[in-house]
Amino acid sequence: MSRLLLRDRYELKDLFDTVKKILNIVGGISSVDDRVVERLYSDPKNAELISCCWSRKYHRTMKGINLTTLYYSDVYGNSVRINYIIYDKKEGKTKNNYFQEMLKEVIDWSVKPRILTGDS
Repeated sequence: MSRLLLRDRYELKDLFDTVKKILNIVGGISSVDDRVVERLYSDPKNAELISCCWSRKYHRTMKGINLTTLYYSDVYGNSVRINYIIYDKKEGKTKNNYFQEMLKEVIDWSVKPRILTGDS
C-alpha cells in the first residue's frame, strides 16, 4: 500500500486492482455506507470539502467530510472497500446519485455483485 500511495497520481481503479487479487468478484454483496469524518476545529471557508453534515453517531449536525464508501464481500467472506467518493454539496448530487455512479464504475471493472445493500 505504501508503494501505491507514493505514486504520482493515485486513481480509484488502482485501489481496486490491488484488492481484486484476493476477491472473487462474481456473486458477492456490494454495500454502500456513508460516514462523517469529523473535522470539528477546521474552518469550512479554508477547506473546500468540509461542511456541516448530519452524523447518525451523534444525532446532530457537525463539521466534517462526508465520505461514501462501496464495500464488496465475496462468497468466501473476504470484505474490502472497492470504491469511495467524498460528498461535495456544490455538485448538487444526492448520496444516491453518488452510489449509482460508484456502482456503475465497479461494474465496468467487471465486478458482478449478486446483492446490493445500503442503509436508509
